[in-house]
Amino acid sequence: MRFMVFVKSSADSEAGVMPSAEAIERMGVYNNELIAAGVMLDAGGLRPSSHGARLSFENGQPMIIDGPFTETKELIGGYWIWQCKDLAEAIGWLRKAPYDVGALEIRPFYEPEDFKGIASEELIAQEKGWREDQAKTAMGQRG
Repeated sequence: MRFMVFVKSSADSEAGVMPSAEAIERMGVYNNELIAAGVMLDAGGLRPSSHGARLSFENGQPMIIDGPFTETKELIGGYWIWQCKDLAEAIGWLRKAPYDVGALEIRPFYEPEDFKGIASEELIAQEKGWREDQAKTAMGQRG
């Protein structure tokens, strides 16, 4: 199963305060453990919301709102995408995360197979093909 782990923003991350060298070092060790175990598929930190924009749609028309998003109570500051056998394994990895303060959220992805009976077999096969192509491309870029 694939999971997305959301790293919640803090007042410091929204202010653009970079983590300490020690925190970066600890995260590097942790990320290397995830990679060695075949768990981590992707990860990244996000710049503050003041660097972003939000699109909302009303009657089919897009409306762009520039950041920062001060009215939002929780923002995402980073993410991991993991491959684990189940939620229990993913939570086990989360327990090892090198955080002293902060919040993480984990949620499973819908997979193409979850749409059997709703989407056509052709559409499900197409989605699987896209994901396989993405994985091959990503592996080629790493190698």
